[in-house]
Amino acid sequence: MKQEELIKECCKQNIAAQAKVYQIFSDKLFAVCLKYSRNYQDAEDNLQDSFMTIFSKIEQYKNKGSFEGWLKRITIHTVLQKYRKKSPLQFVKEVSEEVEEEEELSLETYNFSIDVLLRCIQQLPDKYRLIFNLYVLDNYSHKEIAEMLQISVGTSKSNLSRARKILRDQLEIYQNKQQKILINESE
Repeated sequence: MKQEELIKECCKQNIAAQAKVYQIFSDKLFAVCLKYSRNYQDAEDNLQDSFMTIFSKIEQYKNKGSFEGWLKRITIHTVLQKYRKKSPLQFVKEVSEEVEEEEELSLETYNFSIDVLLRCIQQLPDKYRLIFNLYVLDNYSHKEIAEMLQISVGTSKSNLSRARKILRDQLEIYQNKQQKILINESE
């Protein structure tokens, strides 16, 4: 069945078509949920909530642009909405205009597996993790993030700066631990 037909069938609440969409896209959308969630269980819950939202809004997709991109946006918005409902995120207000000038977190400097990096990102406080993921991993602009999270552009930049600093510190700690392990093994 072609994607257009599959979408039409999902609009008719065809369970087989919905199962097929889930089968095709669940792994990719789970990866999105995993990077925005605190842990694996939260990511599973977020994925299920996202598919509920997707199937309730699928008639809004007008076959313009990437269907996968549309699914990803719905998933991100669903996760953000859950965080807003759960507890209001307390974002650190803008500190100064110098925030944008801060050096980028260069992941090439570090030699980590994706699992280590994901764990470090998941350990960030919610407000920092959300902004870091939106800006760095999903390429949203600070203006778009500010609109999505109902904060100022400066607050988005400030929170991104803090997220990068925390990540940099976590990665350096991890790297130091790994070096100590290697030194102890070689002795």
